[in-house]
Amino acid sequence: MRQRPSSRLLVIDPDKRLLLFKFVHLAGALVGQQFWATPGGGLDPGESYEAAACREMFEETGLRIDHLGPQIAQRSLTFTMVDGEEVSSDERCFLVRVARAGISSMHWTELERAAIAEHRWWAQAELAASADQIYPEDLTDMLRRAEIW
Repeated sequence: MRQRPSSRLLVIDPDKRLLLFKFVHLAGALVGQQFWATPGGGLDPGESYEAAACREMFEETGLRIDHLGPQIAQRSLTFTMVDGEEVSSDERCFLVRVARAGISSMHWTELERAAIAEHRWWAQAELAASADQIYPEDLTDMLRRAEIW
């Protein structure tokens, strides 16, 4: 099984809302699945977790950051990619505070354009009350432990 190190971004706006993307899979191995997830993705060869987080932040939100907030979590998991490949991931979750809640999809890949149905800024109470599938599953606990919420 291929190892897939990745960086996830916990993007918080001035109102302490968290950015999540809604993925709706209409084709491929995940067809029929939909869930909310944080921005982020796999590392490029030779790339550090921090550099990948900065790159993913720009690609998925259009916002450039030179300095990340702290890494607030690390987790290991196995999951299935859109193409059906099962991977083992070492994920690092970084806190990013932004000055505004806007994003741009200008730099999204074809795969992201096909799968991301919407984005939303979630308040703590909304996230805690949601019946939707949200990844990572312990996201609210992760933010509480880091004293974000």
